Amino acid sequence: MTKAPTSRFKVEVLDGDRTSRREDVVSTEEPLELRLEWPGRAPEPLVVTMRTPGSDFELAAGFCLGEGFAVRPDAIRTVAYCTDGTLTRDQQFNTVTVTFDGPPDREPPQRYGVTSAACGVCGQQSLDELAERQYDPVDPVEVPLDVVRRLPELLRDAQPMFSRTGGLHAAGLFTADGRKVVVKEDIGRHNAVDKVVGWTVLNRHSRKGLVLAVSGRAGYEIVQKAVAAGIGMVVAVGAPSSLAVDLARQFGITLCGFARGDRCVVYSAPERIIRPA
Repeated sequence: MTKAPTSRFKVEVLDGDRTSRREDVVSTEEPLELRLEWPGRAPEPLVVTMRTPGSDFELAAGFCLGEGFAVRPDAIRTVAYCTDGTLTRDQQFNTVTVTFDGPPDREPPQRYGVTSAACGVCGQQSLDELAERQYDPVDPVEVPLDVVRRLPELLRDAQPMFSRTGGLHAAGLFTADGRKVVVKEDIGRHNAVDKVVGWTVLNRHSRKGLVLAVSGRAGYEIVQKAVAAGIGMVVAVGAPSSLAVDLARQFGITLCGFARGDRCVVYSAPERIIRPA
């Protein structure tokens, strides 16, 4: 049993001079505590992130890859809810333990603390530290312009919870010809990216040749997660930040922002977008 991604509330709707009452569907936001464990080391709390319940194991695996703890494809042995008897049933489904086959690929820092649904924790690391991690080079995928323009619509079509609540971000991985591989939703854009990347980790699915599409802006944490996953193109509906552009250019990622309708703005590696002859 897992937590529900939506909650229901009775609300009053004030529309001009009219008042009506109805039940409204709202995106669920709850804390998820991530713990790390490996042989000779008891489970140790690392971070608490505010997330929409669902795909919690994928979120944990994607987070571990993005933060450098699970760079090797086989670094993670298991991901499971905590059932050690110290938590209530309600808490069990808000606590996930990632077990490694040996020490993580990067020594975990002191507990990060609590992160909100608005941002990740990866901005705490500098560009220099990110460059020192042993990630594989990003895949220089080439994508036709018409596919880049269609990605926001393809992503939107795969957002059932957004259609019900209007309150969730989405991230999706697509092939260079626009075929959907996986799409996940979450109240936090960084969580949605962790979920799709974590899905590839747990399912041993190659990320080669894939494009990451996100429903909101492209901040540093989004591009950082693409770097960690080896994804060579990020397409965002919203704007990028200056640090995201710097990071994309440093690691050779094609970064597109404001992808809406027939328009998009390319901030780095524009040569990988195939124009019509």
